[in-house]
Amino acid sequence: MPAIGMGTGADPMPPAEELISIFISAMEAGYRHFDTASFYGTEEALGRAVARAIETGLIKSRDEVFITSKLWCTDAHPDLVLPALRSTLGRLGLEYVDLYLVHWPVRLNPKTEGLRVSEEDILPFDMKGTWEAMEECCRLGLTKSIGVSNFGTQKLSKLLENATIPPAVNQVEMNVGWQQQKLREFCKEKGIHVSAWSPLSANGASWGSLSVMDSPVLKDIAAKRGKSVAQVALRWIQDQEASCIAKSFNKERMKHNLDIFDWKLSEEELGMIREQIPQRRAFSGHFFVSPNGPYKSLEELWDGEP
Repeated sequence: MPAIGMGTGADPMPPAEELISIFISAMEAGYRHFDTASFYGTEEALGRAVARAIETGLIKSRDEVFITSKLWCTDAHPDLVLPALRSTLGRLGLEYVDLYLVHWPVRLNPKTEGLRVSEEDILPFDMKGTWEAMEECCRLGLTKSIGVSNFGTQKLSKLLENATIPPAVNQVEMNVGWQQQKLREFCKEKGIHVSAWSPLSANGASWGSLSVMDSPVLKDIAAKRGKSVAQVALRWIQDQEASCIAKSFNKERMKHNLDIFDWKLSEEELGMIREQIPQRRAFSGHFFVSPNGPYKSLEELWDGEP
């Protein structure tokens, strides 16, 4: 899996043809990993971009790109996983994805629209049965590997109790302002690769924060090194042996975000980042908490790390 993936989720969503152009620009800049999801609504545009890139010779074959997609909560049920992946592949126009993730450890009523979640929409989540269906997708060759997203240590432990194919990846919110030390140590011990979404703390999103881009610590390191704050933040993730999903639809920033591999942060700089930056999760997931649902508090949703 490439060390940096191109994030494809956007709100508001650009028109389809503009999205296709953006994804082709990303391939021209050097991106070979694209992170999508049924929830994002970008699978079809991404598939068309890959097809167009092959047609024009930008890439030689589908095998040159690594495609991640995700099972949305409305399909997080043993009977719905395989049909959901087949639908994803149909929208992508592909025979397989490289990585298929359970987007959240949550099941929602299939009629739920977006994140407009009522308490009645939150249903019991059959983790064991859902993961068995994910494993079947892998055995059928519809995905090369399977993993999870937004799982804490307790949920991973529960999943691993019955898994015959352990999750290859846990994709979680991770950046210098939410470093996930405990979770990263657990995943390393269990052989699960950590991939970071929101590596720049979703600067500009309604739920995002400026904890990364306005960090005095990162600004100081960036000024001394002649790098941008974003480059320092992304390099930090590489130095934690994690990969990241960086989203920018700006051509120059796309290239900028890839320019982090010919240098490393010093031990002193890593120590400053570890010890001097306040820690806070930006995306709370509060809409998945309900008095009658499986998670009655943020502590339960995040396994004690809200």
